Amino acid sequence: MNESHREDTHAPLTYYGASRLVWLIFFLFIVWLILRALQPVILFFALVFLIAMVLNPIVVWLHKYGIPRIVSVILLMLALIALTTTIIVFAIPPLTIQMQELLRNAPKLAQGLQTRIESLTRSYPAVREALPRTDEIASKVAAASATIGNVLLRSTIGLVGGVASVVFAILLLVFVLADPRPLVAAYPGLVPARYREQAHRTLARMMRQMTAWARGVAINGIITGLSIGVLLALIGMQAALIFGVFAFLGEFLPNIGAFLVSIPILLVALSMGATKFWLALGVIVLVYQVELNVLVPGVLGKEMRLHPVNILFFTLAATELFGLLGVFLAVPAAALVQIVIDEFYLQPRKINAAALDREAAGLVEGKT
Repeated sequence: MNESHREDTHAPLTYYGASRLVWLIFFLFIVWLILRALQPVILFFALVFLIAMVLNPIVVWLHKYGIPRIVSVILLMLALIALTTTIIVFAIPPLTIQMQELLRNAPKLAQGLQTRIESLTRSYPAVREALPRTDEIASKVAAASATIGNVLLRSTIGLVGGVASVVFAILLLVFVLADPRPLVAAYPGLVPARYREQAHRTLARMMRQMTAWARGVAINGIITGLSIGVLLALIGMQAALIFGVFAFLGEFLPNIGAFLVSIPILLVALSMGATKFWLALGVIVLVYQVELNVLVPGVLGKEMRLHPVNILFFTLAATELFGLLGVFLAVPAAALVQIVIDEFYLQPRKINAAALDREAAGLVEGKT
């Protein structure tokens, strides 16, 4: 019996199996072509559906108090429009001024950075051999600053000029939130009956995780962004408000966002002197230690169990597919793939996660 089972397990690939594999590859290729052709449309609808998933608990909460669902949706939209207008009126002008100041001082900052690096390499020859020439570093920093400025400028112009897209997004969001049941019912309806339960759990887990993720981004981002901006302003850093905004946006990339935000802050601080560098480093360590040990456990809990490597992969993939706005889909995409694999592959096979973790530890530590 064991021999026959072993022979069946290692049986050669049949014509039927090969044809199914070919059709699967062909199907994935067609899906990839469709994704490439409809990038803006897919990104637009994905962001709207993600926002709807996050806002739906608020609509449900209002509906519990006797407010009709459509009225709840309209009230929520008016509140969001009022909040967005307030942010634009009060935050965009100082942000624009600081960005212009940062771009205007880019050559001076690059020169200061070059001076600091030269001083460091004179003291530590090994560092001098490992780093490229200081003039190359300075030119790359200046070029990167100009590129970031141009990207932000084009993005701002696109946002201001895309009134029709914003109106369409609001209307689509209203339609989705006002009557989401047909859209939700379509998903399990497309799944074969034997997978209906897994499909239901997948959607329920995804909605729960996205709500927790959005709440965590909002609370952690506001606290972290304000802390970074205020503390950097107190130590006399340039463009402190902009770095506060970067810290807020960095919350969309857990685990790696803090690292990406810290790089430009420390480079600008280093160009302003050693004292500014150490003060800025102290601010970063203080704020992100508080976030890691207080805010994340208290706000997010254990909802988002995503490895930094997974987040980085989906960040690069989403950015390659959809551009800069694709970053906002990185964590939802990583969470969705993880949930689907868990529900449709791991749980039906009753995988022993603890045993696999012990095996992995043994391989990593060289014990097996």
